[in-house]
Amino acid sequence: MELSFSTEIGGETLSLQTGKVARQASGSVVVQYGETIVLVTVVSAKEERPDVDFLPLTVEYQEKIYAAGRIPGNYFRREIGRPSDKETLTARLTDRPIRPLFPKGYGFETQVIATVLSMDKVNDPDVLALNGASAALMISDIPFEGPVACVRVGRIDGKLIVNPTIEERKISDISVMVAGSKTGIVMVEGGGNIVSEAEMLEAIFFGHEQLQPIIRLQEKLVDGAGVEKRTVVPKESDPELTEKITALASEKIAQTVITPGKVARNKALSELKREIFEGLGEDYAERKKEVSAIFHDLEKNICRDMILKQGRRIDNRAFDQVRPITCEVGILPRVHGSALFTRGETQVLGVLTLGSGPDEQRIETLNGEVHRSFMLHYNFPPYSVGEARRMMGPSRRDVGHGTLARRAIEKVLPEEEDFDYTVRIVSEVLESNGSSSMGTVCASSMALMDGGVPIKAPVSGIAMGLVSDGDATVILSDILGDEDHTGDMDFKVAGTVDGITALQMDIKIRELSKEIMEKALAQAKKGRLHILEEMQKAISTHREQMSPYAPNVYNVQINPERIGEVIGPGGKMIRAIQSETNTQIEINDNGIVKVAAVSKEEGDRAVQMIQDIGMDPEIGATYEGKVVKITDFGAFVQIKPKTDGLVHISELANYRVKQVSDIVKEGDMIKVKVIDVSRDGKIKLSRKALLTDEEKPEKS
Repeated sequence: MELSFSTEIGGETLSLQTGKVARQASGSVVVQYGETIVLVTVVSAKEERPDVDFLPLTVEYQEKIYAAGRIPGNYFRREIGRPSDKETLTARLTDRPIRPLFPKGYGFETQVIATVLSMDKVNDPDVLALNGASAALMISDIPFEGPVACVRVGRIDGKLIVNPTIEERKISDISVMVAGSKTGIVMVEGGGNIVSEAEMLEAIFFGHEQLQPIIRLQEKLVDGAGVEKRTVVPKESDPELTEKITALASEKIAQTVITPGKVARNKALSELKREIFEGLGEDYAERKKEVSAIFHDLEKNICRDMILKQGRRIDNRAFDQVRPITCEVGILPRVHGSALFTRGETQVLGVLTLGSGPDEQRIETLNGEVHRSFMLHYNFPPYSVGEARRMMGPSRRDVGHGTLARRAIEKVLPEEEDFDYTVRIVSEVLESNGSSSMGTVCASSMALMDGGVPIKAPVSGIAMGLVSDGDATVILSDILGDEDHTGDMDFKVAGTVDGITALQMDIKIRELSKEIMEKALAQAKKGRLHILEEMQKAISTHREQMSPYAPNVYNVQINPERIGEVIGPGGKMIRAIQSETNTQIEINDNGIVKVAAVSKEEGDRAVQMIQDIGMDPEIGATYEGKVVKITDFGAFVQIKPKTDGLVHISELANYRVKQVSDIVKEGDMIKVKVIDVSRDGKIKLSRKALLTDEEKPEKS
């Protein structure tokens, strides 16, 4: 049965349609907003995976280049290879709000696929993927405690708007995606151009209000579809075994979880678990996995009870206390900037590399090719958590954390006209025990300052946690990895002294209220400012001098009509300049030439060569040119390729000249000065203006 419902969001019609396409999926919905269309399907296996102890959910988001009326630009001319960063990030954005809403213990392999079918280059399809995923799950037989919906919030000239267009986002000082249910927030992702906590909170709950019509739209779809949900019998632990392990392990776990240090704590817990298993006897030899799950749940409950009932954390910090911080800069001699940020047992090395225009990242998107002059790449090697595993390419998590840090930092980068460099930061996570992404923000900020990049202000970040049992709620600053694992929220906030630049929130419970978010943002600000103070002990502003190994970048304006001369036939001239001066040169259509040189001397030389070819002569400028023609009234001198000027006979010497050939001959190299340029471009030169009285010959 075909169903279609629509509503207005931000002055544009959003529609949800089902029953027409992809009907063999467990649920399928076509979401349309403007002329952007996304098909979202969900399929859940009929048979449960045996002994699975996690939710087997995968979410994929794929952008088809045909959706924008283009052919892929790669060699194969088809969408191939690993997903783009945009596809990876959108898949994560779709996954995070829906994952907590599956019933505990649901072990059926489930896959959500969102496919962009049409892109109008006005409305971004990413926000549609989550709405479609929730709707498809709601009309399927899969148990799902939705619906949830999502909008993007922007702010232009102080006014909040819902689902800003791609062009509007370029001038918006807030851009945040908000996912929510009827009564609360479930996910936040975005940032602002150094905005206050109050402004960000207002934007988030404006988004919550604006997404309500999409919730109602899904409810209509469910009423019309009338699909009966599967009956899922929760997996229950053996009560007798649970009671036995609780009696044997509770007190020992409570003593063990407060062991100082992540490595020592994990080792002690592993030994305790082995001890408990061996103490159960041979009757439980085949139930090791079941014992491990009960032990894990017991450990989690004990840690939560410590916070909620005893008012203490496993490392004995106050709820709003940040772990000890040490910061160092300039620790790598040959790179362009470096910083080591250590907070507790989380340690991040930030490394800065500066380049020029040709080093920009070029990305093919549905909206056309995008050039990115700032890149931040996050690496999480296995040794950072004491593991040995195969090294692969960047994971979804790596891409997500790197993008969050990039969003936090890019708001404070200098304008292109003030600092015309391509900037790359690499974050190497050397140790991890809680929020390496926020450690990346801190290390990156310091590396930029160490490299002499004139950022507007230092940026720091902090991860906030939450533990709630419905009656009591505790917000934790600077959470440990264990607190992230056993808690209900991971709320990352980054910004300067004056405001927020990026934030990301995920929860494991159904939703958060405005009061809790307000308190979390206020507590995060306090922690963020403390971290900034610690960073500024190592470096408080950018260095006046850049690294001697960083490239020197120059901008030269030439006559656009002379671009071809600078490039030369087949690029011969520009290649020759680059080879002779060891530089990289880029020319745009406006006649702006960017020169990147390793040394100042080579850069100055390349600039002079380019100016000699590409700039129109200016009055007062001097040149050494070749005499190319002699006439009765003067000599024509080539002062640059395809540019000649006339030295009148009266300007050849500082005395009366009878014949031009008495002074110069064709092929001679002489120094001349530009004394006039007429409206029609004729150049008047003078040799006399550069001669001194001593050079005047004696009269016979």
